[in-house]
Amino acid sequence: MAEQATPSVDGPKHGGAILVDELVAQGVDRVFCVPGESYLAVLDALYDADIHTVTARQEGGATMMAEAHGKLTRRPGIAMVTRGPGATNAASGVHVAFQDSTPMILFIGQVASDQRDREAFQEVDYRAMYAPLAKWVAEIDRADRIPEYISRAFSTAMSGRPGPVVLALPEDMLSATYEDLPKPLPRIKPAVQRPDEETIDQIIDAAAVAQKPFLLIGGGGWTAEARQAAANFAETMQVPIGTSFRCQDYIDNRHLNYAGDVGIGPNPALAERVRDADLLLVAGPRLGEMTTSGYTLPTPPNPTQKLIHIHPDPNELGRVYRPTLALAANPASTIVALADKARAPEQDRRKDVQACRASYEAWQEPQETPGAVKMEAVIQHLASVLPDDAILTNGAGNYAAWLHRYYSYRGWRTQLAPTSGSMGYGLPAAVAAKLHQPNRTVVCLAGDGCFQMTMQEFGTAADQGAAIIVLVANNGHLGTIRMHQHRTYPGRQSATSLKNPDFAALARSYGGYGATVKSQNDFTDLFAEAMRSRKPALLDLKLDPRALSPRMALDG
Repeated sequence: MAEQATPSVDGPKHGGAILVDELVAQGVDRVFCVPGESYLAVLDALYDADIHTVTARQEGGATMMAEAHGKLTRRPGIAMVTRGPGATNAASGVHVAFQDSTPMILFIGQVASDQRDREAFQEVDYRAMYAPLAKWVAEIDRADRIPEYISRAFSTAMSGRPGPVVLALPEDMLSATYEDLPKPLPRIKPAVQRPDEETIDQIIDAAAVAQKPFLLIGGGGWTAEARQAAANFAETMQVPIGTSFRCQDYIDNRHLNYAGDVGIGPNPALAERVRDADLLLVAGPRLGEMTTSGYTLPTPPNPTQKLIHIHPDPNELGRVYRPTLALAANPASTIVALADKARAPEQDRRKDVQACRASYEAWQEPQETPGAVKMEAVIQHLASVLPDDAILTNGAGNYAAWLHRYYSYRGWRTQLAPTSGSMGYGLPAAVAAKLHQPNRTVVCLAGDGCFQMTMQEFGTAADQGAAIIVLVANNGHLGTIRMHQHRTYPGRQSATSLKNPDFAALARSYGGYGATVKSQNDFTDLFAEAMRSRKPALLDLKLDPRALSPRMALDG
């Protein structure tokens, strides 16, 4: 981590410099942007600031980088874009931050205040546009209120259920010079909702008497301490533990109480175990569509199981499911408090825990798919050679199902993936991860369709010297939609075939390492070469188009 920067010297400043001073005071050391004339004054101030400015190739890439940075640091990732098309492009990353409960702040250059409501060049009403996608949307009309707005933005992004904030910056406010300068406000610490002792005792008592309890963890606001506390609680109270969709790194997957991820296409035995539970203790997840398998685990609105739901946003409690006990509190602090009071259950449940673990291990046994390059073997090789702290990123697509099923996540914050299901996320997330953790191995997995959503950000990796490794699962079609067509309208493929470029040549054109993988032995050798290259690297995995998913083939 870079040392915390200090605000610039006193003297007359434009609004852009005042804003950057506030970012420095909040400990911001990196911003992701696509530059635009609407916020030139901010770019001018960044020239002198001790803040690393990363220029992305497209605004969606910039906001996805900022979102990934927020996931890793638990403080708002910062993105800056210009008005109009810049702001609309940026919406994809804001949506990821909202659904993934990630702290982020997006700054958008805006038309001058004396031109508002005339449909000036690239003018958009950002309050209306971003209202359903962000926790708070505002416009800073006065430079003397910049400290107030920035302070509130950081507090809002981190407190309660974390999420994105959007601030519009009128061009004339940024460029005007001010003599009486407001002082930067102190660094924000998020407000933490702590559970009361009586409720903690109720939860412990309920877990102690249950016959088949199940602990489900996930959502935003977690810490490494909470991760360990969840494992300790599960072990002491003899409770199997599962993770919500794309939160698999919230527990060491080697832990004997870990039963698997409750996400898209979960282990059928795990889904049945969740249905059979007499107590579901849910700490953090919203219980959305992906984690509940389309609102069937449990069934709404009144679950057959006793449901204890812990979530920082009281508006989420009872939204879909009526809990037996609802607790509006930070899940990280709650699980730590639960671990401190955990005790042995009233009846021995170790056989149930062992059965859940055995089912998970059986689910990890590879199911062979067609082709000379097999994704199940690719993922198993990664699991065997990557260090415990390696960071794996991915976007959306069936290729990720192999990763979720066969990879064993060992370290904290080693999985960066969008619960929102956004294609294109993996590559910009990998760039942000490598810049934040340059000494850790960062591997991005992307389908050929997913990669082409943001493949220009490989140029950002090359520009920044971010030695990521990208694995492109290249089967020549949009596999997820092709799978649904095969299942629902067999023999009627439409709009899912892809004409792909030479992905390896693209990587080499940026000065990176690029190679094409045509057999499993090729992959083992070429992945080792990519690791040794110390360059941004890409391996183009030539997959059999029949291999639609770990459990479905076109001819099966």
